[in-house]
Amino acid sequence: MSKQKPSYHSNIWFEEAESNDPFAAKNCYCHGYNVFEDILPKASWSEYLYLLFKGERPTSEKSILLEKVAIAIANPGMRDESIRAAMNAGVGGSTAASSLIAAIGVGAGQYGGAREVYTLVEQWHALGTNLEKWQSFLTTPIEANNQIDIWPDYEHAPGFNPNGETCSLPIKETLEFFSNLSPSSALPWLQESRVALEEKVNSPLSMSGVIACALFDLGMTGKQAEMLYLLLRLPGAAVHSICLLYTSDAADEE
Repeated sequence: MSKQKPSYHSNIWFEEAESNDPFAAKNCYCHGYNVFEDILPKASWSEYLYLLFKGERPTSEKSILLEKVAIAIANPGMRDESIRAAMNAGVGGSTAASSLIAAIGVGAGQYGGAREVYTLVEQWHALGTNLEKWQSFLTTPIEANNQIDIWPDYEHAPGFNPNGETCSLPIKETLEFFSNLSPSSALPWLQESRVALEEKVNSPLSMSGVIACALFDLGMTGKQAEMLYLLLRLPGAAVHSICLLYTSDAADEE
């Protein structure tokens, strides 16, 4: 009896096996595109990332916007809690994986984190660019959909910094730049409505609010946006943990 060759496929990925090794792939296809014959020589990172998440080739406008989103949040900076978590792991001598897991764990929540982005993108799909509906949503206590064991109720307006006094310059610059790139209407609307929303919630817009809007304009669902936000913020966590790890190792040697 001949053994049946294993088949590896999903809605995203399909593989053809090598003739002499059924466990090695001869051809890999992502949503119908040959990864190593078509995508590798012809596509950019942002185009491939969009294809993976959305299942279709992005327009040039969407590809550029996604690339700029990745740049904007690649390194949230040392004031960000997720970066501090990675730095603490690094200086403590933790493994590379532990440093990244620390950043993901801290950066996954509802205060400037990935779950906040999820909530906002879901609301973008529900509310669109209706100013009154957004003002009502942001000023109404937001419950955690009966998942208090995972996510507590919000204590601030998602997408806004409850501890801030004014919108910081990088956030204003990012929003203005994105609004000029956007292939859709949400980012230009947020640019025009920012002050009105800030006055309503008495808090300045945060970077998570800008990025959520950009991911909505890219056509992402809430779950897709949440995953992308976690993923695209890791480079900064990685390099900060490495720098501190090397510094710690050098100090130990001395």
